[in-house]
Amino acid sequence: MSNLFNTRLTELIRQVYPDLEVDILASQVIDAFWPEGSHRRKRSRVPSNRLWSEHDAVLITYGDTIRDGKHKPLDVLDDFLTRNIAGVVNGVHILPFFPFSSDDGFAVMDYRAVNPQLGDWQDINRIAQRFHLMSDLVLNHVSSQGQWFNDYRQGKAPYDRFFFEASPEDDLSQVVRPRTTPLLQEVETRDGPRHVWCTFSHDQVDLDFSNPEVLLEILRIIRLHIDSGVRILRLDAVAFLWKEPGTNCIHLPQTHAIVQLLRLLCDYATETVVLLTETNVPRSENLSYFGNRNEAHAIYNFPLPPLILHAMQSGRATFLHRWQSAMPPAQMGCAYLNFTASHDGIGLRPAEGVLPPEEKARMIETVQAAGGLVSMRALPDGREEPYELNCSLFDAMGQTFEGEDSFHLQRFLCSQTIVMSLEGIPAFYIHSFLATPNDHEAVARRGMNRAINRHRWHYPDLLDRLADPASDQTRVMHGLSERLRLRARQPAFHPNATQFTLAMEPRLFGVWRQSLDRHQSIFAIHNVSRDTVLVSPSTINLIEGDHWTDLLSGEDIHPVGPEIPFAPYQCRWISNRGQ
Repeated sequence: MSNLFNTRLTELIRQVYPDLEVDILASQVIDAFWPEGSHRRKRSRVPSNRLWSEHDAVLITYGDTIRDGKHKPLDVLDDFLTRNIAGVVNGVHILPFFPFSSDDGFAVMDYRAVNPQLGDWQDINRIAQRFHLMSDLVLNHVSSQGQWFNDYRQGKAPYDRFFFEASPEDDLSQVVRPRTTPLLQEVETRDGPRHVWCTFSHDQVDLDFSNPEVLLEILRIIRLHIDSGVRILRLDAVAFLWKEPGTNCIHLPQTHAIVQLLRLLCDYATETVVLLTETNVPRSENLSYFGNRNEAHAIYNFPLPPLILHAMQSGRATFLHRWQSAMPPAQMGCAYLNFTASHDGIGLRPAEGVLPPEEKARMIETVQAAGGLVSMRALPDGREEPYELNCSLFDAMGQTFEGEDSFHLQRFLCSQTIVMSLEGIPAFYIHSFLATPNDHEAVARRGMNRAINRHRWHYPDLLDRLADPASDQTRVMHGLSERLRLRARQPAFHPNATQFTLAMEPRLFGVWRQSLDRHQSIFAIHNVSRDTVLVSPSTINLIEGDHWTDLLSGEDIHPVGPEIPFAPYQCRWISNRGQ
């Protein structure tokens, strides 16, 4: 290891654990991440935009989203990916595939095992050989029914000090919560009753990272996952990692220092490992996880889902444009992960300060008219407020502020094309790819709002739908696949290619992208309304002498020609370099 690495490692350890023997802990960290027989780089991987390219896109799915009742779900998923996704996206995020007790995988019982109801490590590795595999590192908490917590209650070392304890008498008034359940849970232990910290639910007990043994065990688990083919580590709920009563217990300095430590280790790993932080919070807080190019490689672009939804439902891109115009480009070696839907709902906190309350209220009403639900969060003063919208994105796009219309499919494809056009790496939830409708039966059966967008497809039924050219599933998958294949051939859609937000009338949302070598420009313009809109070529400053083509339609666009028509929800990628 270089002196630079050792110096930086000891600095970070001192920030997190100032009262411990830094050199000893540094050696333990190295041994945990690089056990005997592991190899490491002699020099740090330099921050670079070569970590990704315009070819990169991610599909998000549960391991058992598609089942047939005969084969292991991971085998079924592998078959689906082979048939439909290979050549369309090159990354797959398999949501927690470990044994779990609740929250659809996020109450992990054993980080070292694959849920046997899904398959085994061999199945995970097989998918990882053909796709960039993303897995969840649920850092903040584990299941109350797992072995770690059972050993904690029985006083068995080292787990007797693995969980964060607090007192009901502590000052917890400032603690930021994403849920409405009580923060502390009283449990019986060998040493009597204890109150453990539960940020999310009483089945998800928070780990105590002030004990370095917790960090070391997590590092051993990360090494196992890297050795099993994982190349993108999604740091779930990372913002809540460090707790100090009397504070808000979110984004604390020790949390950022631990993310920096993980980044340092990944930068010296021989494998190319990307850190992605999951922080569903307002913009400035979210951006802070880039650090100074020394924390996350990538962060979720959380404001996008509510802002794109609002634009498509209102027919106006005013707030999306205002927000995008103020967004800084990602730093060298960093990228945004752009998406419109996930296994969770559409978070409303990232829209704070962007969408006025009346616009947010109207969007909520429209989602409810589309059959969607609303989940709440607790405020420090005891009140509740809407936290996220729970709805199939395809169904949500079937409704506008004015009601239903005949442009459902076009509106949905437009929303996804915006994601493909923006600076960053596009990611697509499998139920968006499959135009899956709301699953109200699952909500009633499981008693949780998020089940509405976590449908389990029966594979033969899905194959029948995909064989029907008139089905929503076929039309959406074909439309998205066609555009993603085209996108992958455009250097101007590199995740870090230059981006400028175009000043256009409210019914249009547009950005100008330029490739890193400056040879290709694309004007990506999207009509978010049900109106036909005419655009003069002069308003987007097409350079005369270049041959401009709309890559999506194949039409030639003339810099001094007639006005360019945009049909309802039509998107155009106007480029000077056709692919």
